[in-house]
Formats: sequence, structure tokens, C-alpha cells
Amino acid sequence: MDVRTVADLSPAERRAFFERDAGVEGVREDVREIVERVREEGDVAVREFAEEFDGIAVGNIDVTDDAARAHDELADADDPVLDAVREAAANVREFHERQRPEDWRDDFGGRELGRRFRPIDRVGVYVPGGAAAYPSSALMGIIPAVVAGVDHVAVATPPAADLNPVTLAAIHEAGADAVYQVGGAQAVAALAYGTETVTRVQKIVGPGNKWVTAAKSIVQGDAEIDFLAGPSEVLVLADETADPALVAADLVAQAEHDPNASVVAVTDDADLAAAVADAVEAQAAEREREETIRAALDNEASGVLHARSMPEAVLFAEEYAAEHLSIVADDDEAL
Repeated sequence: MDVRTVADLSPAERRAFFERDAGVEGVREDVREIVERVREEGDVAVREFAEEFDGIAVGNIDVTDDAARAHDELADADDPVLDAVREAAANVREFHERQRPEDWRDDFGGRELGRRFRPIDRVGVYVPGGAAAYPSSALMGIIPAVVAGVDHVAVATPPAADLNPVTLAAIHEAGADAVYQVGGAQAVAALAYGTETVTRVQKIVGPGNKWVTAAKSIVQGDAEIDFLAGPSEVLVLADETADPALVAADLVAQAEHDPNASVVAVTDDADLAAAVADAVEAQAAEREREETIRAALDNEASGVLHARSMPEAVLFAEEYAAEHLSIVADDDEAL
């Protein structure tokens, strides 16, 4: 990656950073057709799209039992991966327990007022799994719903000849009630409107590619969504105390998600900027998904940037408004 200077970015380059849509608009009309077909034809359309887009002839759409079996097999084998999944699940659960709001009721001049918090009945969680497996996405999507007390948590994950056993085990460990092997825009449509097999939900959460994001934008109103994240993006704001290898690791970890991912590091230290660019190149070469990483690094909304001052770096970060913001600095709280 070449280091660029924030002050020297052209108007076109700044637009590429700040007005990114990661290709969502380009697929919107195709996605609308997919959504409508699933809404009208149910399981038939889901199976046809699985063959067309995933190359998989889906038998059972409902694979809830497969998730339980994958979990049992890892447990019986004393697989350390399951221990890691359980530890991660405990961490996620502990964090979200702190988010639970408490009901309250009080007297206001002779009037009793208050608030009561109640969970949504049915939530759908999209867990990516087409190009790569993301057990962590299963934990981060399912556990908050379970902690909140959602009655029915359904999971959709892309079909495969052999579904990833760790992802399935993570889904079961997190506490999902139903698991369906359906991916992409058709998964969002199935969750939003229901099919013969898939239970209709009230809210859909979870990350996905541009097809998933476009589908969420189309169904919102019929089903609530979390937000339109699109392919993953991160901005790392760093000062001279940052470890360039760790900053680079943050960038590469997001870049490997999707060719349309956007990854940015901004710093006011020229030496650090150069070191981060070198570290990104070195780490990318060591990853299995190097081709995806390099495609993301070539994205117009990706780059290592040198700012003239930390205030300039902060202003850039605020205007960029990344999905994930990482502050790696001596006085991170002040920034």
C-alpha cells in the first residue's frame, strides 16, 4: 500500500472515501427480483437460488439438528476449538448482560410513570459463510437476542456441500432455536416474509455482502433491521505510540472479509504510516485469502493516510464514519 497525504487528496479521491456504497446500488434491482420471488414462491425459490448462486442442491433447508450434532461431535472429541467458542460466547454474553435496561416506575407529583422493556418475539440472524466461515458472527448476532429474552432466534447461513462444523457448533452454543441453510438476498427475504420452512421474523440482524445489504434495505418496513453495514470496513486512528504490526492486523482482518471491504489507517506520524503500509503488505502475503485482501486494499475507499496533525486525522475519521473505529493512541480517551 502506498501512503497518501490527507491534504493532497483530490476531490474525486475524497468522494471515493466519503461516499462509498460498496456496490450496493449496482445490485439493488436484481435483489428486488430475488426478494419478490422468495416472497411469492417460498421454498421453491430458495432452492432454485441455492443452485444458481451457491451451486448446491439443497435438500433440507432446516439444519437445526445438524448444528446440534456438530456441537456434540466437537464436544465428544474434546476439540479445543469448542473451548475457544465457549470462551468467546461467555465474553459476548457478559458484555451484553450489561446492556440490559432495567424497568423503572416512580411517583411524579402524584402520577406514577415509568418504562418497561420487553424483548421482540422473533429475530433472524444472518451468519455469513459463503466465501469463508465466521463463527464469531454467530455468537455476536445470536447471544444479544438470547440475553434480551427473545422467544425465537432463527439463523440463516449459506448452504454448502459440507456446512462448516465450527460455525454450526457456535450457532448451537449461542442458543439459536432454528438454523436454515439459505444465504444471500434470498435468506433475508425468507426471514422477512417466511416460507413453508422458514419462520417469519420481526427483526433481521447480521453482516453480509452487498446482496445481503441491498435485501435488508428492501425489506425494511416489513421487517425491522439493524443497519445497512454492507461489506466490512474499519478505520484505525493511530499516533506515534502505535505498533504498526497491530494496526496492519486490524486492516487485514477486515480486508479478508470481502473484496469490497474498505480499510483505512490515519496517523499524524509519517514513520508510522510507512511502517503500517509495509506491515500490511507482509501480512497480506501470509494469509490464505490474500486475493480477497488485495482486492479490498485496492478499493478506492481503502488506504494508509498521513495527516498533518492529529486534529486533521480526527476530522477525516469523523467524516469517513466507519462501521468499525479503532483508536490506537497514548491518549485514546481524549481522542
